[in-house]
Amino acid sequence: MSNFFKRLLNDSSSSDEEERNMWFAAAIEFERQNSQGSGSGDRSSRQYRYRDRVSGHSRLLNDYFVKNPVYDETLFRRRFRLSRPLFLRILHTLQQHNDYFVQRRNAANTIGLSGEQKMTAALRMLAYGMSADSLDEYVRIGETTTIECVKRFCQGVVEIFGPEYLRSPNAADIFRLLRKANQQGFPGMLGSLDCMHWAWKNCPAGYHGMYTGHVHRPTIVLEAVASYDLWIWHAFFGMPGSNNDINVLDASNLFANLQEGCGPSVDYTIMGNHYNMGYYLADGIYPKWATIVQSISHPQDLAHEFFAKKHESYRKDVERAFGVLQARFAIVRGPARFWHHEDLTFIMKACIILHNMIIEDERVDDNGLVAIASVNDDYDSLGTNGPVEVSRGPISFDHFMATNRAIRDSDTHYALRRDIIAHLWTLHGQGVIE
Repeated sequence: MSNFFKRLLNDSSSSDEEERNMWFAAAIEFERQNSQGSGSGDRSSRQYRYRDRVSGHSRLLNDYFVKNPVYDETLFRRRFRLSRPLFLRILHTLQQHNDYFVQRRNAANTIGLSGEQKMTAALRMLAYGMSADSLDEYVRIGETTTIECVKRFCQGVVEIFGPEYLRSPNAADIFRLLRKANQQGFPGMLGSLDCMHWAWKNCPAGYHGMYTGHVHRPTIVLEAVASYDLWIWHAFFGMPGSNNDINVLDASNLFANLQEGCGPSVDYTIMGNHYNMGYYLADGIYPKWATIVQSISHPQDLAHEFFAKKHESYRKDVERAFGVLQARFAIVRGPARFWHHEDLTFIMKACIILHNMIIEDERVDDNGLVAIASVNDDYDSLGTNGPVEVSRGPISFDHFMATNRAIRDSDTHYALRRDIIAHLWTLHGQGVIE
């Protein structure tokens, strides 16, 4: 407090209590105004910016959502990564699930951001991997609000659509996958298995050693199974980058339903030998299990060479799925800039769910035309009650351990691979597969 006010308060002429309080309040206000902007931690230095959210909402509607928009469906698909009907479907579902995406008025009776603005900001960050404040000029939304939109959007997508689009294959799905695999010469194949690393730019310094692996920077591992149409059936995310594919496989729940006796059965016959467990195509780092078929690194004859060629061709399905996922959502291609592991998990799962939803929305038939939902090729042909969990009944602990040993049986692995090699070579000799 300045010396002037100190002398004024101590003056005997200002002994009246009411007048003394008035001068004291004036002294505090004088000191506060003089201290504004003097320190970096001063909260009063934050400025309010009038963004005219209503005009931003109107411009967004005129550009993309009215009957005759400025930008057609093709440009909408390019910029939002999904079609306009799918965008509106997700938005309406989110609004029913969380009123954060419903346009409301605040305590000052000022209209807030619309659901279209919030979802556009979230999708643009996921699709382009851009910084949060880069959307302010067009969407009229601040940096902190954009980050909150991304978090709430990803969490809502995972909670609402996760049980449908991140589920394991049901009986109808397995029938379709086995039919396609049989056409490719791999009876019993359910997809291809591999891992992808997502760099974590803002990994806390204390976690660097745990999350740094062969890429020499902190990463988080995604284990995925993809089918021929690039649908991702299994996604296990969150393991530190210091783990290899074998460690991730041991920690994941890929074979949990099989071990617990739940889920549809897979029965097929190759070269007269019967098998009751499906398998995945994988690279050489994975263990020699009965449920994993690997290629031959150094084939010694024509049959082995033909098998290696076909195996490596079909195993690229999961690599293609990773490539399409990163092309659609650049946020998972570049280094992650969020601080918390939980936020990154929601972002990755939300991108995978949106990826599967886009595949379902844009599914094409063998002639390259958009396919109408059919009985054989519909992911959702499960009735109105959602995915059906098929159970083989309760099992004992001994049965659980026996199934676990059967999954990890290397003898079955080599026998299965020999039968597949002979089957492929027979089809090749008959001219069925070139």
